[in-house]
Amino acid sequence: MIGKGKSISHTRASISYGWNQEKDAEIIHSQHLAGENPREITEEFKIVQSQNPRTRKNTLSFVLSPSIEDGKRLSKQELSELTKKFIKAMGLKERQAIAFVHRDKQHTHIHLYVNRIGFDGKAYKDSFIGKRSQQRAHEVAREMGLTTARDFQHQRLDKVKQIRNEIKRIHEEVIRSERPKSLDVYIKLMEEKGIKVIPSINRQQKLQGFRFEFKGQNLKGSEVHRSMSGGKIVAQIPDGVNSTILKQKAPTVNLTGKTIELSTNIVTALAKRFAKKLIKKSIDQGIGI
Repeated sequence: MIGKGKSISHTRASISYGWNQEKDAEIIHSQHLAGENPREITEEFKIVQSQNPRTRKNTLSFVLSPSIEDGKRLSKQELSELTKKFIKAMGLKERQAIAFVHRDKQHTHIHLYVNRIGFDGKAYKDSFIGKRSQQRAHEVAREMGLTTARDFQHQRLDKVKQIRNEIKRIHEEVIRSERPKSLDVYIKLMEEKGIKVIPSINRQQKLQGFRFEFKGQNLKGSEVHRSMSGGKIVAQIPDGVNSTILKQKAPTVNLTGKTIELSTNIVTALAKRFAKKLIKKSIDQGIGI
């Protein structure tokens, strides 16, 4: 579960958003309140807030987001329990509060609004409230056996790792088996295997690398693997093409029907590769260096 929190000044607008019936809103928790609509709730908040007119951001707004899987299975009662545990963990039990659940999207989430001003007229300290909200939400999720934000992050990293490995495997297969004669052919072959290759053109209108779009992820080549930086991909196109490139005053390639100049990084990578090939060739021929 992910928790977010901040202080706000637009109390009525926020409570009206939480109460929005178009979002299938349901009230799952209310404390120290009697109002039956956003206007009445806001007026009750204001009565208490009038004791501390110097505090402009006088309402606390929280969003609690269980994982998609947890959100689907949690009942209204369980979401209410979750909210009350969070309120207690944040030290807000003795303040006016109302919470709504929204199920209008795939991701069920809770909007919680709490009067920052207590019945004693004192303002709740909101320093680092965003970070504290994250930590308390983590603790509540762990107590209730729900997926925590850290669990979700680990799952996401594992998923991205799997996707990176799959992109790399398909890239190597295309280079080894298909031996594309040009970048356009390479891009087409990758697309046939479900991977969209997007050339990255910098502000100087030079090719500086490629991005790979696959299974909902969009990654730079170097993020997939260091062997898939722009220069290393271009260098894997047949030697004849690359030799011609390096002889040009302003090295270019044909890409998607256009002539695109190569960035300095790609040209440098190509030059290094050919220098190594020349050295190896000399050693193989027994000339020595």
